[in-house]
Amino acid sequence: MKIDVITIFPGILEGPFKESMIKRAADQGVVEINLVDLRDYTHDQHRQVDDYPYGGGYGMVLKPEPLFEAVEDLNNRSGSANPRVILLTPQGRRFDQHLARELAEIEHMILICGRYEGVDERVRTALVDEEISIGDFVLTGGELAAAVVVDAVVRLLPGVLAEEASADESFTEPLLEYPHYTRPSVYRDMEVPPVLLSGNHGEIARWRRRQSLQRTLEKRPDLLEKADLLPEERIYLEDLKKKQS
Repeated sequence: MKIDVITIFPGILEGPFKESMIKRAADQGVVEINLVDLRDYTHDQHRQVDDYPYGGGYGMVLKPEPLFEAVEDLNNRSGSANPRVILLTPQGRRFDQHLARELAEIEHMILICGRYEGVDERVRTALVDEEISIGDFVLTGGELAAAVVVDAVVRLLPGVLAEEASADESFTEPLLEYPHYTRPSVYRDMEVPPVLLSGNHGEIARWRRRQSLQRTLEKRPDLLEKADLLPEERIYLEDLKKKQS
């Protein structure tokens, strides 16, 4: 997979992409991440990428010319048939695990990091394939959002994680993950649940599933509407709701 990230502050992303799992994936050739300085596509002495908004108002707007030229150049140099151009913006589609898996299937992704008051509207309407938001809040720019998207997508690429490592994670299905414990079995009078020490894998799986259901009910009950639950699991949840009321 190839990921181009267009930004006016590439230094913000150099650290996250040179550490941990993303670095290993790049070293193994699973992913190629290219930080693109938008100012390289300007043609004036001051390398200006923004300007005042027509109609007045506070702040600056990213100009269309350098963004169009950057994306077109990356398209021409990539050799891939149809790169997916994504703008990171608070107005976009909410990023989630389902979308991460969708993006992990594509060959080439170009991420545009918004800044200031946003981008010229012609970028949205004529250049971008999709807009993505990582949440209902506003960041200084799209760089941190791009880092989140890249991290979530890269870890799903074949060869980065063992398949079983991501099978039970939160949001793999619409449920939160069960609690985890490790040694020591007793710490400051807090004990690991005995079932996890029993060696009974059937009972462990049952406990973990119920803990996942309970945690989802307590923290993200909205997810349960999308979950594919067995009849006995629905009964278990109804019993939990009665105890909570």
